[in-house]
Amino acid sequence: QVQLMESGGGLVQAGGSLRLACKLSGIDFSVQNMYWYRQAPGKQRELVAIITSGGITNYAAFVKGRFTITRDNALSTAYLQMNDLKPDDTAVYYCSSRNTWGQGTQVTVSS
Repeated sequence: QVQLMESGGGLVQAGGSLRLACKLSGIDFSVQNMYWYRQAPGKQRELVAIITSGGITNYAAFVKGRFTITRDNALSTAYLQMNDLKPDDTAVYYCSSRNTWGQGTQVTVSS
């Protein structure tokens, strides 16, 4: 059974940083593309970043230069390092792979 578990969310002031983690179990992590999405209240879920199995990354324009997606195949975990956070980054952050979603982790950025 494929499962994803996010962690690392919290409350931070504008300009601060957080690192989210997403652990994948049930399948071979090393061959999966990993995705981070977010959903703010009243808004549609949007793609934030992707890292392929080969380590190629891509970012939404609104986080480029501030967020970094990485992966550790030995730990079956993908990370999202978020720097220079803004109040508009407030959302539930989800990781996804193979059409499976985690439960999400709340990120709240205060001004």
